[in-house]
Amino acid sequence: MPKAAPKKSYTPGDFNLKVRRARTGLGLFAETDIPKGACIIEYVGRVLTDEEYDRSRSRYLFDLGNGKVLEGATRANKARYINHSCRPNCESEVHKGRIFIHAIKKVRAGDELVYNYGKEYFEAYLGENCLCPKCSPVELAVAAE
Repeated sequence: MPKAAPKKSYTPGDFNLKVRRARTGLGLFAETDIPKGACIIEYVGRVLTDEEYDRSRSRYLFDLGNGKVLEGATRANKARYINHSCRPNCESEVHKGRIFIHAIKKVRAGDELVYNYGKEYFEAYLGENCLCPKCSPVELAVAAE
């Protein structure tokens, strides 16, 4: 009989995380190792009304499904500093109307936490200007040498 997958945790671990300068502005970095599969942090904010959403110019919007959108621009939301990457080490997941960030591989102390923001955000805001390590011309030039 195949082994059942371990139940996913939606309680963020007690990881030391620090906001500091990154390639694309500010980023969120692990100060300690984080194991693969760990729940790292919750993306928090407030749910917008339809009218607030229509007027919003925020780039910290997160679709919760069922027509609800969370706006996480508040600086109290440390997860807002997690940058996009086309080669992520984390992923976001909506669980019971809340957003959690999980490690999809081991994250070593000193690594920046990054996840893929998704096709819609990528096409609207990043596209050919993506600065993640996979897409950055600096990284591509170094790799070509």
